Amino acid sequence: MQDGFAFLPAAGLVPLPEARLLILVGLTGVGKSSFARALGWPLLPNRRELVDAYVLPQLGADPDELGREERFALTRRWRAAHPGGLAEALAAAYVRPRWPLVFDGLRGEAEVAYAHRHLPRASFVVLQAPLAVRLERLLGRRDAFDRVAAKAGEELLAAAQGTIGVSEIEELLRRGHDAAEVAAKLRILAAEQINYDQEGPRRALAGCRRALFVDTTSHGPEQAAALVREWLSDED
Repeated sequence: MQDGFAFLPAAGLVPLPEARLLILVGLTGVGKSSFARALGWPLLPNRRELVDAYVLPQLGADPDELGREERFALTRRWRAAHPGGLAEALAAAYVRPRWPLVFDGLRGEAEVAYAHRHLPRASFVVLQAPLAVRLERLLGRRDAFDRVAAKAGEELLAAAQGTIGVSEIEELLRRGHDAAEVAAKLRILAAEQINYDQEGPRRALAGCRRALFVDTTSHGPEQAAALVREWLSDED
């Protein structure tokens, strides 16, 4: 873990619920990383790092040996005992108090609801985009973390069930995307969809003045960052 963040008390650190924090919320492919880079503010260890350092060791798993689907399965097991998910790990941490400070990120209704209750000084930026947009973004990035085995043909159609229309898949193929790669990325999003409802954070934060919802199909990273800076300046 980075300096200024720990899971045990230390000099100069305060319980994270006492610190001001901006929490990014959103599913894979909504643009959290691009938004965080555009914002340019200090970051806490991100979701993946927290899972690697806090969750997977409790399950006896080696992060380097897991693909996305396996990670989803393990974190689903962990959430069965910890309904607040990664928000529980975040709320249990200690941090050097400073502002601005960003955490990337939470997912789903239960995590966001837990954070809303237990992190009273946190603000939330919920980034959203349709699944077809998120899929194409996932196809465009080359992250070894996104590895998952898949075959073309029938498996592509099987992966699409309940996630995306056939016409949208055909459009991706016309644009030159490999069918096996489309199937692989669809399986990632489908596995995530089992665990997290994209509309869940909206329900958890209904009426919350500390929450801002941003559509990343109509706001690029720089636009979204400017919108959030203005929103937070009004909150000060």
